[in-house]
Amino acid sequence: MKRRIRIDLVDQREYAFHGCLPEEALIGSDYLINLRVWAKVGLSAASDELQDTVDYVALRRIVSQEMAVRAKLLENVCDRVALRALEEHPKIERVKVSITKLNPPIDGDVHAVAVVWDVRR
Repeated sequence: MKRRIRIDLVDQREYAFHGCLPEEALIGSDYLINLRVWAKVGLSAASDELQDTVDYVALRRIVSQEMAVRAKLLENVCDRVALRALEEHPKIERVKVSITKLNPPIDGDVHAVAVVWDVRR
């Protein structure tokens, strides 16, 4: 029997300086990040040991570290988060990252913009 798990980090809040405009590098903005991973962790239910699953604290740390590295495009940040999750956690088969920029500096009344990235091993 194959057992897989899905782990979701929901609405991790970060303040970062991403964007193409010079002001965005100076002022920064609030972001919400959602990370979803699918992994083969059949042993974890029986063993009840952290080493047999994917540590969501480690995933949260990846998100924070990559959000701290400035990029012009959110696609760049999403890709870095996804690739690090896959590289550092061999049990992960698929990663879906959503980065939402709250109150983006664009014309019109737009609450947020989001980029969603989906990567499979």
